[in-house]
Amino acid sequence: MTMNEKEVLDALKKYREMDLKYEDGRILGSMCTKPHPISRKISEMFFETNLGDPGLFKGTKKLENEVIQMMGNFLNNNNPFGCIISGGTEANITAMRTIKNISRKKGNKSTTVILPETAHFSFEKAREMMDLQYINPPLTNYYTMDVKYIKDYIEDSKNRIDAIVSIAGCTELGTIDNIKEISKLAEENNIYLHVDAAFGGFVIPFLEDKYKLDNYNYEFDFSLNAVSSITIDPHKMGLAPIPAGGILFRDISFKKYLDVEAPYLTDTHQSTLIGTRTGIGVASTWGVMKLLGEEGYKNIVSECMDNTYYLIKKAKEYGFKPVIDPILNIVALRDETPLKTCLKLREVGWYVSICKCVGALRIVLMPHIQKEHIDGFVEALSSIKKN
Repeated sequence: MTMNEKEVLDALKKYREMDLKYEDGRILGSMCTKPHPISRKISEMFFETNLGDPGLFKGTKKLENEVIQMMGNFLNNNNPFGCIISGGTEANITAMRTIKNISRKKGNKSTTVILPETAHFSFEKAREMMDLQYINPPLTNYYTMDVKYIKDYIEDSKNRIDAIVSIAGCTELGTIDNIKEISKLAEENNIYLHVDAAFGGFVIPFLEDKYKLDNYNYEFDFSLNAVSSITIDPHKMGLAPIPAGGILFRDISFKKYLDVEAPYLTDTHQSTLIGTRTGIGVASTWGVMKLLGEEGYKNIVSECMDNTYYLIKKAKEYGFKPVIDPILNIVALRDETPLKTCLKLREVGWYVSICKCVGALRIVLMPHIQKEHIDGFVEALSSIKKN
């Protein structure tokens, strides 16, 4: 059955009305947010572009190069290689594919990677796809990898390690591994180091000192010599629309581990997992970054951190305790039955998530969350726990 244009749009409107809206403040468990308003105009301008065949869209490809350079600049790399892709999952799988191919070129029949239990589920997908071997170090009291364990494991002559994955802004708790010390170990032992900063990449560089915990190491980027690649997502705290994930490598020398021949395209080699790639994420990221600049992102991060501490204050007033002091704009509130509480909250219209590594509710204080939303959420949570 066909429809005319009005019927199509009216039908789609009904489906869209079923969706939650960020601005309502009820989405408390997502690392995505309402994109910057300029994205709408940019999306319309670039909606037919395809970076899978960059020779046909030279302007859009130039924008991608400039976006990678801009992100490289605040990640302390003046000469990065990278791509804007679908999201952190593709970025992490791309990094693991690089690691696998480097190991294979060395003649190794297997690839072994150290990564934390708190790693994103995308690494499990990579393990299944590439038959990787993972070593999970124990976690510290702050839910970061135990550096001493890593050191001892590397120094054991029986063990061969191809790579280490560290997290800068853990999905569950916002924690940052001690990447400075891990980088030293990786450098001393010629081990590839990948940093998953899908969330933290657009937070940590713009985090004011007053929000940083004492005696906590926030270093994570290419200023650390062993860091070879970084996952960073503009469609999270970068305020770009989905899809706009990012993978950055230290330099273009890593491209050879990703390239496959594509002789029927204008660029005869392709390095991304996805072939056809819209230019909307690239152009929107470029536009938002140019519009906001460093000062704009600092203001956004500061507002989110203010709301983070406001949530903790309100939660404590009602008897709820955080698992740890916040590192970034993510809060985990202890709960003996987190899944049950989470489902009850959904029944009254509040959408949080739960932690895997500890019994807790997980709340992400994204830019669409305001103090009145926090007040309503804490009151709803208190009411549920009383009943």
